[in-house]
Amino acid sequence: MNALRIGLFGKFDVCCNGEPIEGLEGRKVQELLAFLLLQRSRAHSREYLAEMLWGQRAPAQSRKYLRQTLWQVHSALAAHGQDAGNESPLLVDDEWVSFNQRCELWLDVAVFEAAYDHAQGIAGSDLDGERAGGLRQAVQLYSGDLLQGCYEDWCLFERERLQNMYLGMLDKLVVFCEVNGEYEEGLAFGSQVLRVDRARERTHRQMMRLYCLARNRTDALRQYERCVEALREELDVMPSRRTLDLVERIRAGSLEGVAPGVLPTNGASPDRTLPDVLTRLQQLQMLLSDMQQELQQNIDAVETALGGRR
Repeated sequence: MNALRIGLFGKFDVCCNGEPIEGLEGRKVQELLAFLLLQRSRAHSREYLAEMLWGQRAPAQSRKYLRQTLWQVHSALAAHGQDAGNESPLLVDDEWVSFNQRCELWLDVAVFEAAYDHAQGIAGSDLDGERAGGLRQAVQLYSGDLLQGCYEDWCLFERERLQNMYLGMLDKLVVFCEVNGEYEEGLAFGSQVLRVDRARERTHRQMMRLYCLARNRTDALRQYERCVEALREELDVMPSRRTLDLVERIRAGSLEGVAPGVLPTNGASPDRTLPDVLTRLQQLQMLLSDMQQELQQNIDAVETALGGRR
């Protein structure tokens, strides 16, 4: 069976058995196929698709363009054997169009969304190794924003949705790495967050803590300076009280080089582990405090938005 792989993150890419599929180079061809894949769980009326993709054209002309584009998509995939037997990549009738979910393929967005759903509702500090591994693989798939170069409204909405999922998964991985003493990898995940949103203050704090736990107070303070610069340039604000408190603790040396501890279970002296346990609990308290602050900010934003509608 031919192995159909479709990538929607970054540059649009469709290949079969490692070879690019020809006939899908047109912008509208790619947009139509991408939309059907992103909305693969439902059917769409021809009228809706024609209006979405060619709304600036007369209705008769937009329907004609839709027929031609559907034929191009179907022909390109069929040429590589994807509609062999009873399975066609597209399900099309006089009124409705959908992607055939029984058509076997690998889709980067589908794998990405599955990993997100599998870890949804679980805090980064509570992730097990299997879920954390799934998130690691998922964020690697995010090679760029969805369908780079496309600026249609439907694409911008989907792009923002997937980007928010990406940032949420990275947030969980940063916390997971901090709790499990994987500081270097946690810093790498934090850097990925800041490449998307350089003024994300919570991530700057997380990286400051990670540098300290890795016994690198110099880089922790540099991270603070990057935070100040990003907040000033992007939002024209100063760091929050929480960030200022953290940098003062770093300067005082009260966060440096203490890895997460565990309670003794093998006869080790409690006196030797209690300081580590205390530090561990303080770290968790800070993590929970950060989450609570972010949650309150989100609640305030939603309440403000709802208030504006009344």
